[in-house]
Amino acid sequence: MLRLVATGLSYKEIATELFISHRTVQNHVQSTLNKLQLHNRVQLVRYALAHGLDAPQPPQG
Repeated sequence: MLRLVATGLSYKEIATELFISHRTVQNHVQSTLNKLQLHNRVQLVRYALAHGLDAPQPPQG
């Protein structure tokens, strides 16, 4: 989910991508912000980019 936030998608767009509600996305993002002690999505995106979470992951398996 963090990778999708980092790409600039809205909560609704992320929800559609993951087949979940936009409220669930909001809850997950807020939980992540709290755990990382960040204050907003901008800081979350900066965190994601700093940790290489914007790049697509290779397939596993």
